[in-house]
Amino acid sequence: MIPVINKLQDACATVGSEVLDLPQLVVVGSQSSGKSSVLEHVVGRDFLPRGSGIVTRRPLVLQLMQTPAGSQEYGEFLHIPQKRFYDFSQIREEISRETDRVTGKNKGISALSINLRIYSPRVVNLALVDLPGITKVPVGDQPTDIERQVRHMILSHIEKPNAIILAVTAANTDLANSDALKLASKVDPEGKRTLGIITKLDLMDKGTDARDALMGKIIRLRLGYIGVINRSQSDINEGIAISDAIQHETEFFDNHPTYRAMRNQLGTEVLSKTLNRLLLKHIRDTMPDIRQKINSQLAAKHTELAKYGDDMGAREKGALLLSLLQKFANDFKDAINGRAQEIGTNELQGGARISYIFSENFMPRLAAIDPTEQLSEQDIRTAIKNATGSRPALFVSEASFELLVRKQIERLEQPSVQCFDLVFEEMIRITYQVDNKEMQRFRVLQDRIVEVVTDLLRSRRPPTNVMIRNLIEIETAYINTAHPDFVGGTRALEQMFEKVRKEAEERTQRRMHQQQVMQNQASQGPSGNAQPGYQPYQPQAADPQKHKGPFGFLFGGKEASKRDPTPPREVPAYQQSVQLTQMPSHLRPSAELNDQEKLEIEIIRRILVSYFDIVRKNVLDTVPKTIMHFLVNYTMEHLQAKLVSELYKEDEFDRLLEEDESVALKRKECAAMISALTKAARVLNDVRDDVMSANM
Repeated sequence: MIPVINKLQDACATVGSEVLDLPQLVVVGSQSSGKSSVLEHVVGRDFLPRGSGIVTRRPLVLQLMQTPAGSQEYGEFLHIPQKRFYDFSQIREEISRETDRVTGKNKGISALSINLRIYSPRVVNLALVDLPGITKVPVGDQPTDIERQVRHMILSHIEKPNAIILAVTAANTDLANSDALKLASKVDPEGKRTLGIITKLDLMDKGTDARDALMGKIIRLRLGYIGVINRSQSDINEGIAISDAIQHETEFFDNHPTYRAMRNQLGTEVLSKTLNRLLLKHIRDTMPDIRQKINSQLAAKHTELAKYGDDMGAREKGALLLSLLQKFANDFKDAINGRAQEIGTNELQGGARISYIFSENFMPRLAAIDPTEQLSEQDIRTAIKNATGSRPALFVSEASFELLVRKQIERLEQPSVQCFDLVFEEMIRITYQVDNKEMQRFRVLQDRIVEVVTDLLRSRRPPTNVMIRNLIEIETAYINTAHPDFVGGTRALEQMFEKVRKEAEERTQRRMHQQQVMQNQASQGPSGNAQPGYQPYQPQAADPQKHKGPFGFLFGGKEASKRDPTPPREVPAYQQSVQLTQMPSHLRPSAELNDQEKLEIEIIRRILVSYFDIVRKNVLDTVPKTIMHFLVNYTMEHLQAKLVSELYKEDEFDRLLEEDESVALKRKECAAMISALTKAARVLNDVRDDVMSANM
C-alpha cells in the first residue's frame, strides 16, 4: 500500500501535492532537535544537507522503497527523471542546489517541495515529509518574519486530516515547552494523529531519564512516544558511520537500567517499523475517501477544461467564430425570455427586470398622476374665460376643456420616455451579463460583441422615442368626447345636481330635527306638560331667493336680479366725465368666484379626470408594447444577423480569436491536472484489481 501512495505522490507532484490529501508522515521539530539525524538513521545513509541556521528550506518529500537484499542503493529526484544517484553525497548536493535554485542563497524558504525517492534493502516502505526546522531568530540575511513563514508552512502541512505528525523533541529540553508538540496541539488537540519522537536520550544528565515522557505522563499522545539516539555533531565530524551509531544505540538501551525494560518504545528499528505500521493502517482507512476525491476532482476539472475550450489549432476558426456568435445570440434571447441555463434565486435578472419596470415602476407612477393637482381654480377659470373670447358663455366651453386636458396628457410623455430609458439600460446590462464560458478566453471578441450589441440598441433609441412621443401626440390630436367611458358635461352636471340635492336634503333634515328638539324642550315644564300659549313648529317653504345655493343662478334668471336691484347712485352733472383705469400687461380674473364659475370649475375638473383616465389606460397599454416591439423584440430578432455581418470577416478571424495568455495557461494547468488525476485513478484501480485477484 505504501508504494501506491508513493505513486500517487509522483502523479500529483507535477501539479502540486495539495491536489490530494494523501496519507503521509510529516516530520516537525526545532533546529538542533535531531530531526535530520532521525531521518538519516531511518534511511541508514548520510544524504541531508547540514550547516548553521535553517538548512531545510523547502519541504522534502521522501519516499523510501524497500528493494531485495543485496541490491544496490540509489536515489531519484522527480525534477531529474531517469537519473539515478548512487553516491548519496551527490544527493545532498542536489538537494542544496535545487533549494538555492528556488529560494536563492539568502536562507529564505519556499513551499515548493523537492521529491526524493530512495531505493534500498535496508529501509521499510515509507512516505515522509521533512519540513524546515522551527526557528526563533533570523540568521544572516533571512527575512525578519522567518519564524512566521516557517510556522505557516508547517501548519499548512500538519493541519491536513490525513497527515500523521512526527513531533521531534530533544530529551535534554523541557517536553512541556516543545515547539513541535505545541504546533501539533493546535491542529490535533487530542493527540489522535501525533507520534512523539524523543531524541538525544544519551545526553540527559546522569541520574535522569525520559521514562515519564515516554510513558505519556507529561503530555499524552494517542500514538505514544518512541525514543532514539542520534549521532552527535562530533560523531558526524569524525565520520562515524550510521550503522555504528545504530549499534551504539542498541547497546545503550540494552544496558540502561531504565530503558531496557522499555525496548518496544526505543530505537531506530522500532521507529521504522512503527512508522510503517502507522502509515499502512492510515492508508487503508483513507483509501476510499482518496478514490472518491480523485473521481470528483476529475469531473470538476473536465468541466473547467470545457470552459476554456479546445486549443485553437484543433478547430477551424471560421466555424468556431460562427458558433460563438450564434451561442451569444441564443443566450441573449434566453436571458430575456427567462430560459437561461442558470436561473438565479437571489435577485431578479434578465427579462424579469424589464417586466418589473413595466409593472412595478412605470404603471404605479402613471397611476399616481393627478390631472388636477397642478390646476388651481384660477387656472381653470382663466382657461374658461380665454376660451369664450369677448362674449360671456352661457355654459362651459368645450374649447376650454380641450385646452386643459391636452396640457395634462402631455405630462404622460416624460415618464413614458423614462420607461424606455430604463429598459434600454437593462438591455445593456443583459449584454454584459450573458455568461458564455467558452467565449471568456477571447477578450477581443467579447469587447467587439458588446460594441455591436450596444450600437444595435442605440440605433433603436430614435425610432422608439419618436413612436412614444407620437403616441402622446395622437392622444392630444383628437379629443374623443364620444368615448363610451367618458363622463360628458351633461352627465357631470347631473352628477353635480344629484350631489347638491342630497347635501341640501341632509342639511334640511338636520336643521328640522334640531329645531324640533328645541321646541319640545321649550314646551315642556317640570311635569312634562305643554306650556300655555305653545304653538307647534310648522316648517315653512323655503324661499328660493334666500336659499339659492351654488346653482341659484340657474333658477333666478332676470326676476332674481329685479328683486334685488342695485340702487343707482346719483351723480352730479359736473362729475359725469369718468376716466377708466389703464389695462395691466398681465391680467388675471378677480379672486372672488360667483356661483356659476364655481359650477363651471367643478364640471371641468370632473370631465378632465374622466378623460385623463381614458388616455392614461391607453398609454399604460401602448408604451410597453411600443418598447417591446421597437427595442426588445427587434434586437432579439436581428441580433445574430447583425453580429455575423459585423464580425464574421475572414481578415478579422485571427484578431477576434486571439486567446488571452492567462486562459491558455489555465487550460494547460487544467490539462496537466487531469493527466495527473487520471494517472492517480489508474494507480488506485490497479491496486483494487490486485486486491481482488489476491482474494480470488
